[in-house]
Amino acid sequence: MPTFTRAQLDSFRGGTLPDLIGPGTRLLFVGFNPGLRSVAVQAPFSLRSNRFWSTLYRAGILDHVVDASQGMDATDRAHILARGVGLTSLVRRATARADELTPAELVAGAHDLERRVAAAPPRVVAILGITAYRTAFGIKDAVPGEQSATIADVPIWVVPNPSGLNAHATPAGLATAYRAAAVAAGIDVLPEPA
Repeated sequence: MPTFTRAQLDSFRGGTLPDLIGPGTRLLFVGFNPGLRSVAVQAPFSLRSNRFWSTLYRAGILDHVVDASQGMDATDRAHILARGVGLTSLVRRATARADELTPAELVAGAHDLERRVAAAPPRVVAILGITAYRTAFGIKDAVPGEQSATIADVPIWVVPNPSGLNAHATPAGLATAYRAAAVAAGIDVLPEPA
């Protein structure tokens, strides 16, 4: 795994990651914003402590755990897209921590996300984290799961943030929530791994 100094990582502040969205995207996962390391290696969820990739495997959405710690290879990208999964962020600019984002940035990100969803509509949009959803969409009493609101007429699901900092979300709980969103999106989920 490549190592970066603090100064090297800081040089990626404000950087961006391209969306990973294909014409057959059924389930679009939406994170808060990219982290510095993810921009450095040009792969989402690149920290090994982040449980996103292991959750997709455990939920039966992918057939293996993607290792994005050194970037993402073409085979993994193709597999993700073939499974009908897409990835994007509410806010495009990279920060060291999600709490560096302002509420105004999250609201603006929701408006930008609506344009992106309308351009290539998936069947379900899954927002990773209730706090970002409440702020970005102005729905203070929202609870995890399927929402009554839509974005560009696409159903919204709020699933737990897979960050290792979200310690109260167990691996089993993450997998259950992500699997439910995938089933709602029409993804033919794989059997849960033993």
